[in-house]
Amino acid sequence: MATQISEIKSTTEPVISWEALPDDFQLEDEPVENTGQPILAGALRESLEIAGFIQPQMLIASNFGLCATLDGQFIAKAPDWLYIPSVKEIVPERKSYTPNLEGDVPAIVIEFLSDTEGGEYSVKRTYPPGKWFFYEQILQVPIYVVFDPDGGLLEFYQLENGRYELKQPNENGLHWIDAMGLFLGTWRGEKEARTGYWLRWWDKAGNLLPWSVEKIAQERQEKERLIAYLKSQGIDPNNLPKRTT
Repeated sequence: MATQISEIKSTTEPVISWEALPDDFQLEDEPVENTGQPILAGALRESLEIAGFIQPQMLIASNFGLCATLDGQFIAKAPDWLYIPSVKEIVPERKSYTPNLEGDVPAIVIEFLSDTEGGEYSVKRTYPPGKWFFYEQILQVPIYVVFDPDGGLLEFYQLENGRYELKQPNENGLHWIDAMGLFLGTWRGEKEARTGYWLRWWDKAGNLLPWSVEKIAQERQEKERLIAYLKSQGIDPNNLPKRTT
């Protein structure tokens, strides 16, 4: 039984309901991506894992089917990255997700600009609806981000009075996401042989959440500083006294 959340107020207003996706349902089109998009999505998750942010009840995924039913027709869209604060049931190898039926609505959805020009901005209302319309009017995702990895442009939209409004970053070029307690912004550099722009996280104090390679480098530098300090005090770091219990 579907959980209906909207009533018919006019002949043009769609009826939205939430049902599990049928096993034989096929996406109306395959997600469009280039070789860099999985790396970009993976980097967003990696720093959250290292920071200990991710909890079992959360759902963080990329190219993953978000489902709804519009006027009796199933819809599934696959965002490039999404964050859901809490799901009702932890399901291994989840293949799709229906908001409201299975847990929270995504707190944030991210799309990387692809070769299909304009798809991320489509407000097409008829079946199958465009991505913008789907996130804004059907799922009502609070934050929608469109990111251009080539030019580094980050468009941060926030749902206000049922419509997405473009928001400007703070003085440091970052956007605060209250549902995550983190800032989101752009960063230019190299990772996994890709040099260019990336989306990255900063904590409330403005500290960049590191990737694993950066974390290792930080720990190495701290170790080298400690060794240098011990030597300056006439202590051989390779011959330290054993700790007694």
